Amino acid sequence: MKDTLVAGLTATRRFTVDKDSTIDFMGDELRVYATPSLVRDVEITCREYLLDYVDEGEDSVGTRVEIDHMAPTLLGMWAEIAITVAEVKGPLVTFEFTGRDPVDQIARGRHTRFISNVAKTAQRLQAKAAKAAEG
Repeated sequence: MKDTLVAGLTATRRFTVDKDSTIDFMGDELRVYATPSLVRDVEITCREYLLDYVDEGEDSVGTRVEIDHMAPTLLGMWAEIAITVAEVKGPLVTFEFTGRDPVDQIARGRHTRFISNVAKTAQRLQAKAAKAAEG
């Protein structure tokens, strides 16, 4: 990880709320941005931001999400995720984020990611798969 990743850095990304990112359990007339889709978009925003700061062979995985989903965003609206690096503690990077649509603030929270070596992660996953196959 590059030493230029420090607290206070910011980024923003905009997503369009499409049908696949909405709830469906209240019927088509009441489709709004689903919380799991919002979380996915926060993770995408933070991961893609970190790609400029990781070394070759590194990537990041999410380890914690704290979220308040405060207002609905309608199908077809955009949702904007604004992130700020709150803390860098070794390979752990914590972001604070807010979300908004054209009308409301829709979310706020924190997200922590762990920067890892992809090859070492692959080895750990292969070892876990082998253990799972044994038992």
